[in-house]
Amino acid sequence: MVTDIEIAQQANMQPITAIAGELGVKEEELEPYGRYKAKLNQSLFDRLQDAPNGKLVLVTAINPTPAGEGKTTTSVGLGEAMAKIGKKAVVTLREPSLGPVFGIKGGAAGGGWAQVVPMEDINLHFTGDMHAITAANNLLCAMLDNHIHQGNALQIDTRRILISRCMDMNDRALRSVVVGLGGKINGFVREDGFCITVASEVMAIFCLAKDIHDLKERLGRILVAYSIAGEPVYAKDLHAEGAMAALLKDAINPNLVQTLENTPAIMHGGPFANIAHGCNSVRATRIALKLADYCITEAGFGSDLGAEKFMDIKCRLAGLAPSAIVLVATDRALKYNGGVPKADTAKPNMEALKKGIVNLGAHIENMRKYGVPVVVAINRFDTDPAEELQFIEQYCKEQGADFALSEVFAKGGEGGTALAQKVVAACEKDSNFHCLYPDSSTIEEKIERIATEIYGAADVAYSKKAKKALKDIAVLGGNKLPVCIAKTQYSLSDDASLLGRPQGFTLNIRNLKLSNGAGFVVAYAGDIMIMPGLPKVPSAEKIDVTDDGRIMGLF
Repeated sequence: MVTDIEIAQQANMQPITAIAGELGVKEEELEPYGRYKAKLNQSLFDRLQDAPNGKLVLVTAINPTPAGEGKTTTSVGLGEAMAKIGKKAVVTLREPSLGPVFGIKGGAAGGGWAQVVPMEDINLHFTGDMHAITAANNLLCAMLDNHIHQGNALQIDTRRILISRCMDMNDRALRSVVVGLGGKINGFVREDGFCITVASEVMAIFCLAKDIHDLKERLGRILVAYSIAGEPVYAKDLHAEGAMAALLKDAINPNLVQTLENTPAIMHGGPFANIAHGCNSVRATRIALKLADYCITEAGFGSDLGAEKFMDIKCRLAGLAPSAIVLVATDRALKYNGGVPKADTAKPNMEALKKGIVNLGAHIENMRKYGVPVVVAINRFDTDPAEELQFIEQYCKEQGADFALSEVFAKGGEGGTALAQKVVAACEKDSNFHCLYPDSSTIEEKIERIATEIYGAADVAYSKKAKKALKDIAVLGGNKLPVCIAKTQYSLSDDASLLGRPQGFTLNIRNLKLSNGAGFVVAYAGDIMIMPGLPKVPSAEKIDVTDDGRIMGLF
């Protein structure tokens, strides 16, 4: 069997200048990073600011197995398929995090014959955006600790520091650490911890900022700590925002690459959807809408996480409105939701499919609540029994949902033309996009609305710590901001073991955090971690490089 990386390494890539030329991008609007990667600079945004927008298509999914369900593959294949039916489309995706690349889930460049290339570059260092975000975040942390060490003029309470260092890697040993050991010269001893870069507020700000000025303003608004007197301390009080923005000056420009079939793809930003807001950058989406008739973007994990946050956070804050939603479903994930272990999901099991298909029904219903036409993409695997695929199709008909079989993994764009035609038709239907809740609702009301309307919960319970955080957030004016709920991706609930369509459960909120610069409130549900760990056998064990520099084993 040919692997993803072997397919990618045989790709007939076009020079990135040619890909840009097809989009009408001028030479001076392009900043090449080698032959096949480039950044789109601010002059392109300035020139196209009054150009009309194309249609925005969101690709999301049902609750996945731990291996994922091909959402990125479907997004890439749909972009390729649009070209096959004569439509001008740009695929806009998130950048991969090294955490899943070396962990269990894999990269974020698609798969099979529906990939973005150069795949190895994209899944590793790419254009350095992740490193710039990590550096900017950790500079703020260093400046905070240095301020305390140098006399603490702001009287920062070391017991109430809210910002943490980050690293773009799964490393559970860094979740809780002690810093400042070794005497007075090394600073004050205090408890600290790391989050993964893609869960940091700097990443969220990076993806929501409209330009460098907005970026700097948002960075300055980061709530880093409280003083001993209980007053808030922001990044701007440490005079950190200018240097942080300087580190992000080049990174803020979106990255242009291509698919295996030379369809333009823009990749920028990479927040996880289970612990962050799960969408690529607003800048990438906006410029794609100006460059093409269709902008195909994705949101992480199931629609209960990525799609909800895409619409209630990203669309709300950026003034965007999707014309259609593509909901990716797989036979194996539906059987997984029916109680089949991951290792056995490729085996025929109609009973498990019948039990788990209610998960698809929940996601169809949830997406319709936003007033946008929905198309189900049945992502086909070679092992899928024909009768089980037919059962899924019949279920979609009973739900009154448009659907199409997607075979882009095996066939590239040609395997997605039926889906592309359904998506084009959906974009022409009446759409009445609206967010799930109004700005005026309280944080508790917003969480309750998401919990009951999207997750299927009966109520919400708050820990003592969460109740205290709610009061603190309200005092600082964060009560009217949208909510980003961090929870497991494997269930509609906050309990990964509750598969299918759980109902009547209690959503447990253990803590909340004001992401003041990003412009939303994070609510931590269940036992979700902001620094993941590696599995027993991480993907890193299979990755190698030959003497001539060729990377092997990268999926």
